[in-house]
Amino acid sequence: MYSCFDRSPFPVINMSSLTYPAPAPPGSPIQPVPAIQFVGGPLALHITHKLHAGFPSPAADYTADPLDLNQYLVDRVACTFLFDVAGWSMSGAHIVEGDKVVVDRSVSPQPGHIVVAIVNAEFTIKRLRLVNGAYELHPENPDFRPIRFGDGEVLEVFGVVVGVARKML
Repeated sequence: MYSCFDRSPFPVINMSSLTYPAPAPPGSPIQPVPAIQFVGGPLALHITHKLHAGFPSPAADYTADPLDLNQYLVDRVACTFLFDVAGWSMSGAHIVEGDKVVVDRSVSPQPGHIVVAIVNAEFTIKRLRLVNGAYELHPENPDFRPIRFGDGEVLEVFGVVVGVARKML
């Protein structure tokens, strides 16, 4: 069984074009923050009910359930990392600069997933696509181009994005 702390050998999804999971690039100025550092005391908020566009019921105040954001966003603490998003290439997927993405290294990447990958020794966030038998990384913003890999090049996926957190103010 694979452990998200194993670094070598890497499980290979497709021998010719995708390696998963990839280690963090050495010397990269951007490093993921392990979610385990954020698990501690309760971070409870109260959810009163589903949010509707109309008027809430006066009884809604009495239906509160506690919500721990760690439990909500993190399934496997030891395999989960948080990244700060820089840039706007994923704005069509509602992931924008300043957001934090929750990345789970234990989820096997599949076409259609949003992934954190390593390209030219740097982290990037894009949607994984399988086009004509080759993996590509696609932005969700028409101002950016897909990242395609040539023969012999290997796409390294660090993990799969499983959540997004954003501060509004």
